[in-house]
Amino acid sequence: MFNFYIPTRLIFGAGALNKLNKWATLGKKALITVSNGKSTKANGYLDRTVAELEKAGVKWALFDEIEPNPLKSTVERGALAARENGCDFIVALGGGSVMDASKAIATMATNDGDLWDYVCGGTGKGMPIDKDPLPMIAITTTAGTGSEVDEYGVITNPETHEKIGFGGDLRLFPKVAIVDPELMTTVPPKFTAYQGFDALFHSTETYICKGANEMSDMVSSTAIKNIGANLANAVKDGKDIKARTAVAWANTMSGYAMVIGGCTSEHSLEHAMSAYHQQLPHGAGLIMISLAYYKHFIDAHVCDDRFVDMAKWLGKSDATKAEDFLTALADLQKDCGVYGLKMSEYGITPEEFGALADNARSAMGGLFARDRADLSKEDCVRIYERSYA
Repeated sequence: MFNFYIPTRLIFGAGALNKLNKWATLGKKALITVSNGKSTKANGYLDRTVAELEKAGVKWALFDEIEPNPLKSTVERGALAARENGCDFIVALGGGSVMDASKAIATMATNDGDLWDYVCGGTGKGMPIDKDPLPMIAITTTAGTGSEVDEYGVITNPETHEKIGFGGDLRLFPKVAIVDPELMTTVPPKFTAYQGFDALFHSTETYICKGANEMSDMVSSTAIKNIGANLANAVKDGKDIKARTAVAWANTMSGYAMVIGGCTSEHSLEHAMSAYHQQLPHGAGLIMISLAYYKHFIDAHVCDDRFVDMAKWLGKSDATKAEDFLTALADLQKDCGVYGLKMSEYGITPEEFGALADNARSAMGGLFARDRADLSKEDCVRIYERSYA
């Protein structure tokens, strides 16, 4: 049994940004949210977005302060900007961090209190969202999170060292998602790889989770196959629009997979790492722990046939045993130049592993419930230990 409801209108394909003016009908003034980096402006994507809004007769204001692994305080400033500028919808232009933060901004622009009042898990109060969030258009410039088609955003509270998925409210689905692979051709190789593996793990986790079903299997398998066949090419030649389109498609399919099925504790374990180490890219953290993480479940023989499936989809056509998935995964990491990433380069030490395990289980413990076998604190520490370098 599954429940499929994803109400976001998807505009997909090269040149899709040029269609924004047709769909910018959510209000009279937009808050355009972008990262605090330079790429969106330098590559002309912001100017193109503004031109499309103006073509539609929409006024706009800009909030350009969103950092990687977005912070609660940034969300608060963004919500204030939306209110002070009289914005009645949001246009999120950027990667996963921008889209995630924008969902929280949309919520706090219309609701009172503190963001953590509405967070479920950890120290969040789990209150229902009272007033409708501002509607949102998501324009993704990366292929990693699938946030353009889901109702969640991951926000960090540095005071409590919690990095938690905020949302789950159907009103937080973007009204429109624009996925234009041409906007991804300028992403540097390293980040193309990090983001691509994030998308991959959304689908591999979904495929082996307890909630896997016919629909999630369909989209997960499509994502895994497309990443296996195309991510290395996108990393090696960022201008390869065929490869970029395939990886972008996989990313959006992985977004669907998370909504229909759901991620597992791998994401909880990484969120703890980057909650304490803000500069760690989420995808890089996932890569660091992935081989040890999946080996744990392969050793537990929770779904050997599904690991064989995934090994074949990643390109190991002769796979016959679950362990072949580890070989295929390592080969893809090598092909993309991200094999053997080191925790130590981001300041992570073995002395932290117990605290990280506790954090993962408390802040995002809900994902552990989707694992096919129980993952204890000791198991979490062991995965960190086996991943450490």
